[in-house]
Amino acid sequence: MRVVGGRLAMPEGLVHADLAVEDGVIAHIGSELPAGVGASDGVEIDARDMDVLPGLIDVHVHFNEPGRAEWEGAVTGSRALAAGGGTLFFDMPLNSSPCTVDGASFDAKRAALERASVTDFALWGGLIPGNRDALAELAERGVIGFKAFMADSGLPEFPRADDQTLLDGMREAARLGLPVAVHAESDEMVAALAARARAAGKTGIRDYLDSRPVAAEVEAIERACRMAGETGAKLHIVHISSGRGARAAAEARARGVDVTLESCPHYLFFTEDDMLRLGAVAKCAPPLRAARDRDELRAAVHRGDIDMVGSDHSPAPPAMKQDRDFFGVWGGVAGIGSTLAVLLGETTMERAAALTAGNPARRFGIAGKGALRVGYDADFVVVDAAAESTVRAEDLLQRHRFSPYIGATFRGVVRRTVLRGRTIFADGKMVAGAGGRMVKPGQRTEYAESRIHA
Repeated sequence: MRVVGGRLAMPEGLVHADLAVEDGVIAHIGSELPAGVGASDGVEIDARDMDVLPGLIDVHVHFNEPGRAEWEGAVTGSRALAAGGGTLFFDMPLNSSPCTVDGASFDAKRAALERASVTDFALWGGLIPGNRDALAELAERGVIGFKAFMADSGLPEFPRADDQTLLDGMREAARLGLPVAVHAESDEMVAALAARARAAGKTGIRDYLDSRPVAAEVEAIERACRMAGETGAKLHIVHISSGRGARAAAEARARGVDVTLESCPHYLFFTEDDMLRLGAVAKCAPPLRAARDRDELRAAVHRGDIDMVGSDHSPAPPAMKQDRDFFGVWGGVAGIGSTLAVLLGETTMERAAALTAGNPARRFGIAGKGALRVGYDADFVVVDAAAESTVRAEDLLQRHRFSPYIGATFRGVVRRTVLRGRTIFADGKMVAGAGGRMVKPGQRTEYAESRIHA
């Protein structure tokens, strides 16, 4: 495969160069390709007036397989990811059934995803009360890290981590050399506010928003950062929803805490006014914020405080999005294909590449991915930056075709997504089936290893 005439998103900026692929890895990058390099399969991609970025690494998805694939499974979820330029996802330990909290559940999930996924994948393990001794067996199997909820997850089988559970889990994770990701909201605060509202018969969208204030996010972030500082753990704060939350984590990092910051496209694109307008399709936790908080979060992205942006794609069947009591509606935004589109409206191509590929690969030790570099896996996306597209339900490849982004118009259209030198999505259509491989921290996929050392 040869990619000619494109602008390559490199750490130093956009570089006009051609790219050649041999045996699934990038073999050459330069102004002129040597004769024959990358020509063995006869595929040449004309990327003139287009941008080439490393394939997106979505560090935060809920594909719910095995056990709840009717919510979303790897078959549909990975295709939707590929359509948005993604080549690797990190699947959260819930809402699959069983949740990924020990070796047996990890093995079941790995087998399910290997059968179904178009893209490569990695797995988060869960950190819940009572499973501290299982963290080592999860690490041995190759989890990317451990996910804990500081507030109620909504699933009884994945209870929140109380402070002692979180502190003990961080100590064990530090010993194992793996990060702990936390859903940072104060359970005490949000549970009390929700109970007060429901007792007063206040069960609307505005009441739900008021029950999960920015203060609950900030308090939990500060508490998690103190624990990480005490234990020496690597901490990852997921789906930061506000500029004040980002500032709290960034201040801890300035004090020496090893913490990275993740946000989501819906927090950068929408506000609470959109949630009031759209209803259940935009319900998430933490919730969408006031315009001021959203704008402060955007500023944190521009300053470089936010390290990565993941979709937090968390769909559910339509029936679970319907309840007169808005507190009873299942929370989760379906938007896995819109991450790059949102970012291209906020920042540069090279910064978008860092947020969705370079920084995730570095933080989680993904060898041979996350950059356009000779010897790396040939994972990349070709984007027509001048084109515009409007999100339509009939074009969505996810299982349930609803999303808060429907009707939104973005600049930048994904023309082709390539995984390990194989086109998996092109010109609006999937062109490949299952073939994804599991990725472990610090280790190339078995495919890449065999090619590099052949």
